[in-house]
Amino acid sequence: MHRLRHGDHGPAVAEIRGTLTKLGYLHHGTSGIRRESADGAHWVAPDAIFDHQLDSAVRAFQQQRGLLVDGIVGPATYRSLREASYRLGARTLIYQLSAPLYGDDVAALQAKLQDLGFYAGRVDGFFGPQTHESLSSFQREIGIAADGICGPQTLRSLELLGTRVTGGSPHAISEEELVRRKGPQLGGKRIVIDPGLGGPSTGTIVNGISEADILWDLAMRLEGRMAATGMETFLSRPHNADPTEAERALTSNAFDADLMISLRCDSNSSPSANGVASFHFGNSHGSVSMIGQVLTGFVQREIVARTPLRDCRTHGRTWELLRLTNMPTVQIDLGYLSNASDVAVLTNPRMRDTIAEAILISVKRLYLLGQDDQPTGTFTFAELLAEELSVADRIS
Repeated sequence: MHRLRHGDHGPAVAEIRGTLTKLGYLHHGTSGIRRESADGAHWVAPDAIFDHQLDSAVRAFQQQRGLLVDGIVGPATYRSLREASYRLGARTLIYQLSAPLYGDDVAALQAKLQDLGFYAGRVDGFFGPQTHESLSSFQREIGIAADGICGPQTLRSLELLGTRVTGGSPHAISEEELVRRKGPQLGGKRIVIDPGLGGPSTGTIVNGISEADILWDLAMRLEGRMAATGMETFLSRPHNADPTEAERALTSNAFDADLMISLRCDSNSSPSANGVASFHFGNSHGSVSMIGQVLTGFVQREIVARTPLRDCRTHGRTWELLRLTNMPTVQIDLGYLSNASDVAVLTNPRMRDTIAEAILISVKRLYLLGQDDQPTGTFTFAELLAEELSVADRIS
């Protein structure tokens, strides 16, 4: 779709304004005055003008939904607007493999099933097989046709039954339990490494090195260190391909991995923007990947302690890669290629070694679950490798 921003006009803008008004981000009516288009050729209704008021509403919506806050309505923001417009009961919900349903109505259904003890997944607004099975279990329990379809009869049953106790996060509990069961040793852990870009998409060129090459090289360094500790590593893409975020998620799910680590770089129109940031799944419905949140915290602290990169914190987001993967997934934005200091770090092979080791140490600290841990920035790769090999020798 065409990206819409401040100054644009047309029916698509009017549709966006109408959606944001229904969602409560705008008051009814417009504050603008009827005016002509920029070329003066025809009259444009005020509802169809992307003015300052609409720009502010779009940014507020993006902030609340965990999207990139830029005031531009691109594919991700438009998709989120469409999903936010659905209310439970407005349409029949059914699991469709070829055209899966997304929306706030699905999230509301998941939340109700979770409060009743039938759903332990993420409240992510995706009607997938887990939601289908949970809904079918609920229907069987209350004695109606267990077809996995949320229609009028199922909705009435949900409303009549209601909930007496709410709160807590079964998904967070199940995530932590999975990590606990895996044990503290790295051997046997299955990790997907996702270097951004690829193939014809080379990204920004700095000091004669492309963004794609920086990310691929870092992925290779991380893969080598993980393999040395006995971990099973997989790449989300071959060197000559640039899959979509959804395709990367699908590939990772096929590997049945324990974690996915996605590597990215950033750029900004301001050369002053700099620093490393990490992202995990988290949405406006209060659903958060707890393991993703913990891992991003470790990643930030380890990288910042070992490199000159500024700490830009951790953030919950609803990006497709974070939402569509079955395993806890983190995305690390390693720095700004528009900033000279960050470029100096990312184009330095030794610094890329340091970053790879920081990420590996972060994964190790995740599985330690706070036991026998070491202060941030002090655990070395050599110490970690010696410990892993020692344990492997004792087991064998």
